[in-house]
Amino acid sequence: MSAQTGLVKTDSYYGSFQAIRLIKKVATYILLVAASLIVLFPLFFSFSLALQGPTIAPTLLPDFSKLDFSAFGDAFKIEKNLGRWILNSFVVSLLVTLGQLFTSSLAAYALATLNFPGKNIFFFIILGTLMIPWESTIITNYLTISNWGWKDSYQGLVVPFLSTGFGIFLMRQYFMTIPRDLYEAAIIDGCGRTRYLWSILLPLSRPALGTLAVYAFLNTWNQYYWPLLVIDAPEWRTTQVGITVFRSSEIAVFNLQMAATIIVMLPTLLLLVFGQRQLVRGLTAGALKG
Repeated sequence: MSAQTGLVKTDSYYGSFQAIRLIKKVATYILLVAASLIVLFPLFFSFSLALQGPTIAPTLLPDFSKLDFSAFGDAFKIEKNLGRWILNSFVVSLLVTLGQLFTSSLAAYALATLNFPGKNIFFFIILGTLMIPWESTIITNYLTISNWGWKDSYQGLVVPFLSTGFGIFLMRQYFMTIPRDLYEAAIIDGCGRTRYLWSILLPLSRPALGTLAVYAFLNTWNQYYWPLLVIDAPEWRTTQVGITVFRSSEIAVFNLQMAATIIVMLPTLLLLVFGQRQLVRGLTAGALKG
């Protein structure tokens, strides 16, 4: 009897434990769904307004029997430069991303692998640039770009951001996690330093490169203050500056405003969706490798 009683109690405890785990799991998913809805609410509401047609009294949800997608095409018809603004932002973001990947990889390779006098001093100087506010250097950069005649040009939007202390720090820290023995073995086998970088080190550092690429592209795409300073001609505006002008000129047409905003956000949303796995791998790689 005592053995049977013990088995019954054990089964009872196990069933209670499973029920508690199930409740906790359901509660966790409910909280995650609620948090996701809160975070995505502005996007859903913008899409809802874009589908409601020209109205001065928008509602939270559109009339699903009268969805109007014409605002997405009308935004390009009303603002002729919208396509050019998207192209400008894409070109500038792509060039800045490639430039940061190139300069950060080379500088990080030297700081992590090579031995030369003053290496630590250079590294601390690079770290020090992370503590310098961008606002304290913007006047110097603006005067330089103006004196070189680079206003209203791609080089004026790109050159000041081709190198970043954050990118060098990120790549250097990742390179440090790769065993030094691999470098020494490659050198012994006749592999040069440049070939080691491009053929061995960078392929192993794809998570960090992906993280830096996503970070650089999103930061550049969302720039507002610098393009506002160096761009005067309407056709050279980037999306963030252009969409602000567009919203101010179409202040009462909510569906056009929201449609144009969603069009501008679409590239960054696609980048986030397709680059999420690489971004997460890059952010967690250091923790996994110790």
